[in-house]
Amino acid sequence: MSGATVLYDSPGPRARRRNAVIAAVFGLVLVALIVFVLVTLAGNDQLTAQKWKPFVTATTWTTYLLPGLWGTLTAAALSIVFALVLGGVLGIGRLSEHRWVRMVSGAVVETFRAIPVLILMIFAYYLYAEYAVFPSLRLSFAAVVTGLTLYNGSVIAEIIRSGILSLPSGQSEAAQALGLRPGQTMRLILLPQAVTAMLPALISQMVIALKDSALGYAIGYIEVVRSGIQSASFYGNYLPALVVVAVVMIVINTGLSQLATTVERRIRTGRRKETAVPADETRSQVGTAGA
Repeated sequence: MSGATVLYDSPGPRARRRNAVIAAVFGLVLVALIVFVLVTLAGNDQLTAQKWKPFVTATTWTTYLLPGLWGTLTAAALSIVFALVLGGVLGIGRLSEHRWVRMVSGAVVETFRAIPVLILMIFAYYLYAEYAVFPSLRLSFAAVVTGLTLYNGSVIAEIIRSGILSLPSGQSEAAQALGLRPGQTMRLILLPQAVTAMLPALISQMVIALKDSALGYAIGYIEVVRSGIQSASFYGNYLPALVVVAVVMIVINTGLSQLATTVERRIRTGRRKETAVPADETRSQVGTAGA
């Protein structure tokens, strides 16, 4: 009974043996699958040093990967900025006291949240091309940014709305008691407190926007995945090219996640310091008055 809990009972000898056999079989199957894949790739000459050699030369990076990486980062950064603005407007609009504002904001959010990003990009591409909104050289870039902005802005709007609604109702009531207008309450009281709670979800959505920029491949946008495939077509090394592209994306997304963790930690630390200072001042004033 000492090893048992309410939610989980420790397995007995027979169950432990069964679990060990299942784990061993699964491990053997996994090893066999990995060996099969490696043997197949080696048989197709995909693991030779010659296939990886182009990625240690500067020409491959300056001709293919770096321009593609610049395209990915540019489209993602611009769309993230626009999506944050759009998401903030729509998220606050869904909490407006005016019914028509809530209805319009809700309709926009639900519409663009339900449409796949690739469809939005293709629609924007042909719309801009039909009416010559952008120069032909910037057409695919504008379509990628538009699609990412509309979709991620709608998702961010829901993140902001849920973050604000998660705050205790006493925050709004206290602001009303102080005579603050709804706009001042939102700007000065609710949003600053909701930022910390929303930050992990917002950063996660930024990572999604970064990865979704690869969908611009379908409309001819030069991004890192398309550049990697172009280099693979030239050198005939598709597997190494895709592995290098995957590593580049992992490094970028990991850096973005670490940045989010650092920012969140600093925000929390700053707020604890701000809370501690008034408390210390209050205790000192009480001690002075008692003396």
